[in-house]
Amino acid sequence: MSYVLEIATSDFATTQLAVEGGADRIELCCNLGEGGTTPAYGVLKQCREKFGLPLFPIIRPRSGDFLYSGDEFACMLAEVKLCKELGFDGIVAGILLTDGSIDRSRMAKLVNAAYPMSVTFHRAFDRCRDPLHALEEIIEMGCERILTSGQQLQAPDGVELIRQLNEAAAGRIIIMPGSGVRPENIAQLAAQTGCAEFHASLRAKEKSRMEFVQPAFAGDADSYEQPGLAAHAISEMRLALTAQAG
Repeated sequence: MSYVLEIATSDFATTQLAVEGGADRIELCCNLGEGGTTPAYGVLKQCREKFGLPLFPIIRPRSGDFLYSGDEFACMLAEVKLCKELGFDGIVAGILLTDGSIDRSRMAKLVNAAYPMSVTFHRAFDRCRDPLHALEEIIEMGCERILTSGQQLQAPDGVELIRQLNEAAAGRIIIMPGSGVRPENIAQLAAQTGCAEFHASLRAKEKSRMEFVQPAFAGDADSYEQPGLAAHAISEMRLALTAQAG
């Protein structure tokens, strides 16, 4: 089986690390600590110009739930159109209704606006009421994959539902486990679920290169640390999957 490793990044620097580390595809975000929101225009433009592998920006106007106002949805549509103009390969999005069902009408509009870009339905799926019914709705609206942790906080804990979803999908859509996917568990996840695509963030922290440190902020991590990425883990995951396939 041929496996795909998608890495979530939080800015230009972590995207560069993921590309150099051997990622197959990038979910391009900012604010990963809040679940990911849409990057700024400059980040989008620079990443698209510099990196040739598939890049999928997340279309999420804020952190929190996945119930959006009319103005927030207008922002999402505008960002989809911008991503298409910039030449991205796909987008990542998800919208729910108050009762926990998929917002089929608005998602269909995003999918139509994105065409011919690919669309991944993100972990809003893990907050929906009926995952197997939602699976069929998401297939019908034309999404290419679903990113899911099996409606648990981390994919290893939701492995049984992920397996059920992958079986029910029967090749009609890609089921991609994400959240808590690491070198030490990815082979087991592959064996237990039958999935071929995996999503990981591999978040790390890097110390600032500032030489001057303002004493009043010396103990403030937000002032003198920045997002990093454990790029070495990408090759470790690939080796684990190769051993599993062999």
